[in-house]
Amino acid sequence: MHTTTRRRFLTRTAAATAGFMIVPRHVLGGQGFTPPSDQLTKAIIGVGGMGRGHYGYEGRLLAVCDVDRKHLDDAVAAGGKDVKGYADYREILARKDIDVVHIATPPHWHALMAVEAARAGKDIWCEKPMTRTIGEGIRVVDEVNRHGRIFRLNTWFRFKDTFYGLGTDVKPLKKVVDSGVLGWPLTFTVSGITGYDWKFYWSGQPNLKPQPVPPELDYDMWLGPAPYKPYNVARVHANFRGYWDYDGGGLGDMGQHYLDPVQYLLGKDDTSPIRVDVDAPQQHYDAAGSWRRIEFTYADGCKIILDGENKDTEAAYITGPKGKIFRGFRSDIPKLQELIATLPDPEPQIGTFSDSVRSRRKFALNESNGHRSSTIVNLGIMAVRLGRTLHYDPVAQRCVNDEAANRLINQPMRAPWVL
Repeated sequence: MHTTTRRRFLTRTAAATAGFMIVPRHVLGGQGFTPPSDQLTKAIIGVGGMGRGHYGYEGRLLAVCDVDRKHLDDAVAAGGKDVKGYADYREILARKDIDVVHIATPPHWHALMAVEAARAGKDIWCEKPMTRTIGEGIRVVDEVNRHGRIFRLNTWFRFKDTFYGLGTDVKPLKKVVDSGVLGWPLTFTVSGITGYDWKFYWSGQPNLKPQPVPPELDYDMWLGPAPYKPYNVARVHANFRGYWDYDGGGLGDMGQHYLDPVQYLLGKDDTSPIRVDVDAPQQHYDAAGSWRRIEFTYADGCKIILDGENKDTEAAYITGPKGKIFRGFRSDIPKLQELIATLPDPEPQIGTFSDSVRSRRKFALNESNGHRSSTIVNLGIMAVRLGRTLHYDPVAQRCVNDEAANRLINQPMRAPWVL
């Protein structure tokens, strides 16, 4: 029997294992690889046209949900072997292995699903507009904060990407506005002239005739909290944007994309306009229509003008007492770009959702500031539907001495759905 000392054992072991080392999994997977155990998991509710775009967003997809069986079957097939399909979103919320719920349904479902997801302990990635009514937005803010969840709205122009007709991202615009070089108060004009299409083709068709519900669609679940209206193919899927029960026409479709950066630029993330003036034809009770002009006024005199007719052919995007900025970032301020280079950067924002989820710090566009920009959209829709000026209290979040308008702020849901 040979006696092996500890020193000899270690020497022989080292020689035998020369050239071998433990390599981290992310190295074996290649550059940029994240092990599944380190990835956030996600589910997507609503996998029609918009929802399929959420496949490419960060997170490992485990579940999809849709009330249209054809949409659901296609989504499961596209998702791969780990993806399970559901017809009822509540089954997804009951899963303990889902970190983030993506809500890509029509807007009449956004608030209800966001509230239930928050209560189920999920973080939330929600399509725009954030909510269909102001009252729903108030509830989402309350529930997300009560349950300590992280929320992001799926529009991004306040923190990245070229901002439509401006030909730049928002950062240099924010530097100019904050510097005071344009003066104060400011007026923003959002129109085709300044680079924004209000998409009036999303107007609905009035007096739809009932049609048979296709066998693959659970129409009652599609309606959910919305009032019952007989099925017509013009009402559902991509066409929902044209009906007040589910959205708000072109304003509902694009308003938060266009107006959230304006709110950020003006520093109005914690308030709302106090007055809304409107010029629009009389609206149908069911089908959303076009409008000519909507004007929002803040307490300090700042304005946002939505020019639906492109009537002001010389409009600047931003007009101040001391200067203007036009489409393409043209300006009457001499040497503006040189000035911008000397100005301090705005406060940093978290623009990657997983960073917010892991740090538990608010995303750049979250439930609070998202609710305020959604409120601008919803105030405009209310003024168009009522056909008159609204006076709004941004602290109480109610219209002043206007019960008809306040009924649009807090609309009942169809039983058994409640917030």
